[in-house]
Amino acid sequence: MNENERLNSVQESVRLLAGVLWPDVCPVQPFEEHTMDFLSDLGKELRKDVRTAAYTDVAAFGFWCRKGNLKRLKEEAVCGERLGRGLVFHIAPSNVPVNFAYSYVLGLLSGNANIVRVSSKGFVQTDIICSALERLFAREEYQDIREQTSIMSYDHDKEVTDVYSSLCDARVIWGGDATIETIRESPVGSRCVEIAFADRYSIGLVRPSAVAGMDEEELRQLAVNFYNDTYLLDQNACTAPHVVIWLTDSPEEKQAALSAGKRFWEAVQKAAENYDLADIKVSDKYDRLCNFLADQRHASPEVHRYDNLLYVITVERLPEHIDELRGSFGMFFEYKADRLDELAAHITKKVQTAAVLGVDRKEVTDFIFRNHLKGIDRIAAFGQTLDMGLLWDGYDIIGTLSRVIG
Repeated sequence: MNENERLNSVQESVRLLAGVLWPDVCPVQPFEEHTMDFLSDLGKELRKDVRTAAYTDVAAFGFWCRKGNLKRLKEEAVCGERLGRGLVFHIAPSNVPVNFAYSYVLGLLSGNANIVRVSSKGFVQTDIICSALERLFAREEYQDIREQTSIMSYDHDKEVTDVYSSLCDARVIWGGDATIETIRESPVGSRCVEIAFADRYSIGLVRPSAVAGMDEEELRQLAVNFYNDTYLLDQNACTAPHVVIWLTDSPEEKQAALSAGKRFWEAVQKAAENYDLADIKVSDKYDRLCNFLADQRHASPEVHRYDNLLYVITVERLPEHIDELRGSFGMFFEYKADRLDELAAHITKKVQTAAVLGVDRKEVTDFIFRNHLKGIDRIAAFGQTLDMGLLWDGYDIIGTLSRVIG
């Protein structure tokens, strides 16, 4: 099959959602003012769409695109004399609906043309964002960005992935280990760079005294933040804490732990009252619980059930691989640690984010450096674990998707 036949085959296999089928490639400098104007207008379009109010993830993305935030990100980025690499091929995950939009924006901010494959599951969030993009692409001033954008979906078709991979200058893969392995069967050019955001796992580090010292309103906000970090995406996001580790590293913390856990989880239950707990979620969660309890490796776990909204499993010891403590739809684990360093043996490279409360950032970074850990790439407050930044999974995204002119 010659090159034209390959391209025609792709055209018949994909469903275009926004932009053009074959983007023009015209690298620009990262954080061009024109690009930031476009993204700011995209945020405004999303805020005008009446459907956005029903989808907090779309609203959060629209807020992220505001001009002030983009300027802040530009100040944080090390741009120097840089230019986009050319064409970025993004493969978005199927379990986080708005992820494709963040990936596209980061490719755009890096100065690149972009092909974005979104999940064929048909999320409403995808429709909202692509509709807003198409409205902007209809404007004369954004024709150039339209011509450098292709957002589409297609079934698992290696031939299509082969074609896009052969054309790109950078490839960004979001998904589980099996997905990444499959995509890598499609070769890229010798100068192509790749970022693979693999299956990751996150934890919470909390000092009980921080919870004990909160008034009712502060506790309510903490519980809402935890709910947003976890329940909103059914605990599917790699940033969602699955285990809360109570750091009882002093007599005061041990005393505070006697009531802090119960107080925290009761507040989480209340925050989750409006969670869409479909029957299939209840059965799946119960099945996960039974499987965990049947596993003889876990010594005498204690189960606290807060209606069907929330299961909390207290473990007496951590498994060798902490990511075995994985829940869904409102099932979490907790563990009391006498000191932070005892966690070192359990922090594998699977661990992405440490959500913290009452724990200083420097304390966590010192813990990582002191123990030469391969895991924990991010440290965030509860309620901020989903906040997308220029650094993700330890990658400098702008730096990777652009090249230095020396």
